[in-house]
Amino acid sequence: MNEFTYYTPTKVVFGRRAQDKLGSLLREQQCRKVLLHYGGGSAERSGLLGRVRETLATEGIAWVELGGVVPNPRLSLVYEGIELSRREGVDFILAVGGGSVIDSAKAIGYGLGSGGDVWELFERKRKVTGCTPIGTVLTIAATGSEMSPSCVITAEDGWKKLGCTSDLCRPRFAVLDPQLTMTLPDYQTACGCVDILMHTMERWFYADGGMDLTDGLAETLLRTVMKHALILRDDPQNWDSRAEILWAGALSHNGLTGCGTDGGDWAPHKIEHELSGLFDVAHGAGLSAIWGSWARYAARQKPARFARFAERVMRVTEAGTDEEMALKGIEAFEDFCRAIHLPTSIGELGLHPTEDEIRLMAEKCIAGLGGPAGKVVKLSADDIVEIFRMAL
Repeated sequence: MNEFTYYTPTKVVFGRRAQDKLGSLLREQQCRKVLLHYGGGSAERSGLLGRVRETLATEGIAWVELGGVVPNPRLSLVYEGIELSRREGVDFILAVGGGSVIDSAKAIGYGLGSGGDVWELFERKRKVTGCTPIGTVLTIAATGSEMSPSCVITAEDGWKKLGCTSDLCRPRFAVLDPQLTMTLPDYQTACGCVDILMHTMERWFYADGGMDLTDGLAETLLRTVMKHALILRDDPQNWDSRAEILWAGALSHNGLTGCGTDGGDWAPHKIEHELSGLFDVAHGAGLSAIWGSWARYAARQKPARFARFAERVMRVTEAGTDEEMALKGIEAFEDFCRAIHLPTSIGELGLHPTEDEIRLMAEKCIAGLGGPAGKVVKLSADDIVEIFRMAL
């Protein structure tokens, strides 16, 4: 195993009517003026934003609002939020929505707390030195951003999609009420489930270190998410399954399932970021579309770990060599993705990137990382080009 520090300062309030605790959570932060940050009309139509506004008014907390966050959140809105918050004297950001809203809130917090051009932090030209405190009311189980130290933003100039990681952006609190996820469209629920799975799979596929306990926690989480994703496919109003998925999302990206490892591979995420950055696809669907091709490519060199994935996670019972088991496990995971109506190829996304676009995405991926992608197998731009071709 590798040495590790497990740091999860976010206070989680979970369960039925968890949103009713928002007032006391805000009081604990002693904030004077809040930026209420959200996405489109669903939070408004559901009445959630109205209830949040009532809570702020009851607590005597002033606020300003900024909506308009979209999937793959945009840098231009981050800039707008930073300017608005500086002008209004905001000292706390409340993100009401899913991972895109939380990521946008974190980037605004970075801009307020670290000064300068916030995009320089994502380009790794400067280090994060501060972040305005953030709280979240989660409406989508997917990214795990409610407990994670990371956020991902897309710059419209060149459609660059980059992440920035710092413990300073971990939310102070997260309100997790499964009822708030009940109205999600089936496709969004499925995309969220795959995103949750991938956050742990990225950590589980590591090259160095590892612990039996961490592996076991990760494997149980993966099997649990797949079980309840299938239940929600057939019964979207199943409260218990919504709760299982919601809690799994938080645990999958707070560091727990990577303790003692080298941090995991993360090449599929980096590759998908280029796909969704250029073509604006849903992140979970993009991951399901490219994962099988990455896995087949990586398993050629490191079949043993993929064979264990087949046995421990996908419950493949047929005997075989590591190479044979690896392929059976990959196929079983793709069958699961199809069962929840998600793509397993780029073509199934309705996309047909040209060779020039494939090369562009591969080179941007390597440039953004400043070196090879992945740890299980270190990938060059040429390797990533081949993976994209396999995924067409």
